[in-house]
Amino acid sequence: MKLNKTELKIFLDEKVLQYNHPKFIESDPIQVPHQFSKKEDIEIAGFLTATIAWGNRKSIIKNAHRMMHLLDNSPYDFIMNHKEADLKALLPFVHRTFNGYDFIQFVHSLKHIYRHHDGLEAVFSKYAESNSLQNSIHHFKTHFFEIEHLERTKKHVSDPLKNSAAKRINMYLRWMVRNDNNGVDFGIWKSLSPSQLSCPLDVHSGNVARKLGLLKRKQNDAKALSELDKALRKLDPTDPVKYDFALFGLGVFEGF
Repeated sequence: MKLNKTELKIFLDEKVLQYNHPKFIESDPIQVPHQFSKKEDIEIAGFLTATIAWGNRKSIIKNAHRMMHLLDNSPYDFIMNHKEADLKALLPFVHRTFNGYDFIQFVHSLKHIYRHHDGLEAVFSKYAESNSLQNSIHHFKTHFFEIEHLERTKKHVSDPLKNSAAKRINMYLRWMVRNDNNGVDFGIWKSLSPSQLSCPLDVHSGNVARKLGLLKRKQNDAKALSELDKALRKLDPTDPVKYDFALFGLGVFEGF
């Protein structure tokens, strides 16, 4: 599909309007943090949901709701005030390769982030660059695992500086930072700007981006993400990741 830049922007902007809509929530993992109203609950629920967001979408949503249930549907309170005995209930949890031991490690690490680093938003803000949060993701991972941890759990937090596209964390950052005025993304992290975000790059968005001429690189890695970022920033420098809705919608719902 060969469109010039103006045609491409018009086409994608229309798709953003179509998919960046409250009814998108019904079939998307973002519905899980949407059950909460307190900032810390939203950001923790969002982070845990994004962490297991790979594979079948129905099973992602089901298991993310189960995670919230295991945290007494009060994730921040559970993380900050749990007793060791409370963690036993998390042990049977499993989603793909993320298991109960990983879940417990995440509880410990999140408590550490809130207690010693002023919370999730503060960590990502501290290391943000003017046009990228990939450095922030790297430093977040460092702080997340600076306490005693299981080596196996580290694979569940991506590192862009090791050439990962970090799809799940970039999706999470979109949820937290981008205010779409449509009630889908939360926009509760005011210290960061949508212009710093990167598009969550996966099989669907990558394939659509290549068909539209936004991406040439074959692998979905950090280098491809950088290439896609540049292309999307040309279309809208202030809100480049709104096009995630277009690329994802075209790929998943339209089989583009």
